Amino acid sequence: MGSDSNQVVVQSSDTGAWFRSYLHGGTSSLISTLTTIITFPLYKTVFRQQLHSTLVRDTLAQLFKEGPLKLYRGVAPPLLMKGLNGTVLFGIQDTFLQKLSVWAEPPLPANVLPAMAGLGAGVVEAMLFTPFERVQNVLQNSKNDHSLPTVRSVLLKLSSRPMASGYYTAFLPILVRNALGSSFYFGLKDPMSITLGAYGFSPLASSFMSGILNSMIISLPLYPLSVLVANMQAQVDGGHRGLKSSWQQLWAARQRSLLLLYRGGCLVICRSCITWGITTAVYDQLKRRSK
Repeated sequence: MGSDSNQVVVQSSDTGAWFRSYLHGGTSSLISTLTTIITFPLYKTVFRQQLHSTLVRDTLAQLFKEGPLKLYRGVAPPLLMKGLNGTVLFGIQDTFLQKLSVWAEPPLPANVLPAMAGLGAGVVEAMLFTPFERVQNVLQNSKNDHSLPTVRSVLLKLSSRPMASGYYTAFLPILVRNALGSSFYFGLKDPMSITLGAYGFSPLASSFMSGILNSMIISLPLYPLSVLVANMQAQVDGGHRGLKSSWQQLWAARQRSLLLLYRGGCLVICRSCITWGITTAVYDQLKRRSK
């Protein structure tokens, strides 16, 4: 009877820890949505560069010509996605981590299990949020302004198409990007924070810098996948292209130049670093206070 009682206590404790991970992840993401609102014009500038490979001044001129009313067209999906993203990402990762910690025999290195759990969380994230990204990219493409003027019209249009060419267009590159990104993030986050703490940084500063450095390391090699996703998802009509043909078309449009492929990369990486620096700092601080 005593062992059964202990087991109930352990299970209750584990459940409480998992719930706090979802809560802390959601809270940190909600706080960082302010960054999303402030930097959305920057993100839209980068998106247009990814789509058309234009210079910053040409992209800004295009946005200025469209006017301030359309500047925030497409902001709703990323706001909703950002608010839910942290809840899912941190919560699912911690759930997977607890399960893997029990199943892993023999024990694996300390940073391997978080990375494996992050990989699983990234897969779930891609499955849940690909439709949000699809709607966002359709709304941000100025060529769709007249044919698809509202979120409702976009939803109706995508609902009328098969999943592969509708809501889940570009699912495979999103899956690879999110799974690898989440795996590296959770595998590197704590080791980086501990290393920075050893150099005299405060816990909050260590977490913030860890988020920034982590985002930089992840965003740089995975940026071409984001460019590919933007180009695949921005169009609704014109035929459904496969992954290989979409990449070949993109690579040809960028004149087979990595420099042109990475156009806009500096802006989006800077934005990502700020967002993930804040998210990581808030999440770790909430986690420390709950212990």
